[in-house]
Amino acid sequence: MRIVSVQLGRRSYAIKIAAGLLTQLGGECTRLKLGARCAIITDTNVGKRFAKPAFESLVKAGFEPTLIVVPAGENSKSLKSVQTCYDQLAASRLERKSFIVALGGGVVGDLAGFVAATYLRGIPFVQVPTTLLAQVDSSVGGKTGVNLKAGKNLVGSFYQPKLVLCDLDTLKTLPEREFRSGLAEVIKYGIIYDTKLFAQLERDLSKVLRREPKSLAAVISRCCEIKAEVVGQDENENGLRAILNFGHTIGHAIENSSGYGKFLHGEAIAIGQVLAAELSRQISGLPARDADRIEALLVRAGLPVEIHLNAVRRKKLFAAMKLDKKASNGEVRFVLARRIGRAEFGRLIPQKVLEQCLDRRASSIFKL
Repeated sequence: MRIVSVQLGRRSYAIKIAAGLLTQLGGECTRLKLGARCAIITDTNVGKRFAKPAFESLVKAGFEPTLIVVPAGENSKSLKSVQTCYDQLAASRLERKSFIVALGGGVVGDLAGFVAATYLRGIPFVQVPTTLLAQVDSSVGGKTGVNLKAGKNLVGSFYQPKLVLCDLDTLKTLPEREFRSGLAEVIKYGIIYDTKLFAQLERDLSKVLRREPKSLAAVISRCCEIKAEVVGQDENENGLRAILNFGHTIGHAIENSSGYGKFLHGEAIAIGQVLAAELSRQISGLPARDADRIEALLVRAGLPVEIHLNAVRRKKLFAAMKLDKKASNGEVRFVLARRIGRAEFGRLIPQKVLEQCLDRRASSIFKL
């Protein structure tokens, strides 16, 4: 088992990475000394595969779980789903010492984390991420939230889990498109923080795509280490943590303006990262060779790297970016890369420059 520690004083917690952890959920929760009543929040897809072993593990350890299932997909990251969860938690008489288990991908983790942060003004929760994207990114760091029609993650809170259990076995059944989507976040860590990780991905990507356990465990643990280091220094995103948003300002706007579900999160982020690399080449001095390496690795991972926007969709894209929660006074600031392994945050990009970048990257393949 690989263990990564997120150092946040009294709110520190462990990320445990290994195969077979789902059946150990009950024992891990016992060690955390949590209350007897609990709820598993999952979705219709994940619930079919993994709710039963999670539920049985909790029962075996003496807990009294209830199961809450939301529809699979980004549309469940909504205030309507939050209300549904609240009602079921109240019906099951969860108390302050009770806890929530977030069993699923990023949507479930963000939703369940927000519910935990706000129900009874905050009850403990445990992350059990079942997708690559969730294991390397969204389950770690305490960002929770839901979407509004106006934009992604506009309602939320910083609320840390008590534990993150990354069971590598859950990735075996992950659809290929979902797995490749998660690789966008994996590649991001190399771009913003770790030259060696990026080179490792260039070398071993075929092994990762085959989901070889050793390579997968090494990559996931390194990504978690990087996020833990960044979050440990800047929990509430007042500075350094912003580098984790490389490619996300454009990516989130693509998700929102195209209608949630057209692109998976990682697919939109991949396009955003290529555009951010192009902006970095023009503005922050990213060598052209590095920009080419970024695009080439994303292509090898089977991710989209281009998008075509007609006038109407382009207008929607820019409107969505200006509503991004990181915008200030209507100005959109970007994370840019100076070189692979080093990023800077807070760069203001004139709209004209961004439009020129979109023009250069235009393609008819991914028409919105």
